[in-house]
Amino acid sequence: MRLASGQSRGTGEKVVSFDKALAIVQTESAEVTPISTETVKIADCLGRVLSAAICADRDQPPFHRSTRDGYAVRAEDAMARTWLAVAGKIAAGAEWKGELPIGETVAIMTGAPVPEGADAVMMVEHVERSGTHRLTAVRLAEDRKIEPGDNIVPQGSEALSGDVVLETGTRLDAPAIALAATCGAVTLEVFTRPTVSILATGDELVDVTETPGPQQIRNSNSYGLAALVSEAGGIPLIQKIAPDRREELGQAIGEARRADMMLLSGGVSMGEYDLVEEVLLSMGAEFFFTGVKMQPGKPLVFGRLPERDGEREVYFFGLPGNPISTQVTFSCFGAPFLSTLGGCYVDGPRFVQATLADAVEARPGLTRVLPARLTSNRARPEVRLVAWQGSGDMAANARANCYAVLPGDAPHFRPGDVITVLAR
Repeated sequence: MRLASGQSRGTGEKVVSFDKALAIVQTESAEVTPISTETVKIADCLGRVLSAAICADRDQPPFHRSTRDGYAVRAEDAMARTWLAVAGKIAAGAEWKGELPIGETVAIMTGAPVPEGADAVMMVEHVERSGTHRLTAVRLAEDRKIEPGDNIVPQGSEALSGDVVLETGTRLDAPAIALAATCGAVTLEVFTRPTVSILATGDELVDVTETPGPQQIRNSNSYGLAALVSEAGGIPLIQKIAPDRREELGQAIGEARRADMMLLSGGVSMGEYDLVEEVLLSMGAEFFFTGVKMQPGKPLVFGRLPERDGEREVYFFGLPGNPISTQVTFSCFGAPFLSTLGGCYVDGPRFVQATLADAVEARPGLTRVLPARLTSNRARPEVRLVAWQGSGDMAANARANCYAVLPGDAPHFRPGDVITVLAR
């Protein structure tokens, strides 16, 4: 992994706006390159990122392809409205030898190769038929027109042999995998998935396998983050819970830094036992920001540890400890950075637009990223906030299917306003 070099950005407190934080993360994303590459069977490539482009191994389509069931004709013959003798039939995968005779037509199926000499396909529902026991001739209906090229995809119009059809950095979804298969890609060269250490901190935490005491809670953040890391293309490595003690926390971070990226949950606020920044600083960390003007998630830290004692440089996010804050901040900042580390194009979160269903109180100075539900029909996507009890309300977050992004410079939010939504 290659990381940015050059002048230090300093380590003092840096609370930035939401948009500034997005820009900083994208800037740092441009300075990283993926770890390594590997060869993977196409059936196992869903969600992987191409490290080598895929090229068309032949023209796509490899012949003039019919897009309709109908009759291959010369458009000039069809527009003459004369009866055209049906000279045969071409099914998908079949071959027609020779040129279509003038004044004749050939029945053709969707996906079949258009015979030489034909320049259009009359749709089957647009013709009149002659013949009682068997079809002998057809002609174009009086109320229909046809021009050269109608209902035909020309050979090579989608891609010419040798053209790049999937570029390096493409995350492979179902359409991309289908396209690779069309080009005969049995195996694909992809970037190795980056490893991500997930280190939850706090004396109040116990593992999910343990029974919590009266003042303890189960460690949900590590498992929620592990799921988000997997979705973003990484390999989550859940670490043992770190206590709120400097020496033990430092040792835990030292072990966690062996991954390609670190996520530290909790311990980044201003309390007496919030020691993560202090310990990171003692290890030589530089901080790009130490807070973001957003709700939830203001005490968010982004930085990197330098190369030291044989350990390579590594980026880290110090995420707030409250569960929704943790997931919101990772979704906004950690996931896009991780995707880039895994070989994807430098990009930001997946924002979309939707209409606000209900009025929402404005909060000047803070960008709020709140649990919401997006419902839509074809004409009007609509988003409605989920009732919640603050950034620890995991049940509310589970009911949501997106986050409503409400900027701090808006005077009000009324029903019908178009707002930004962070997809989940």
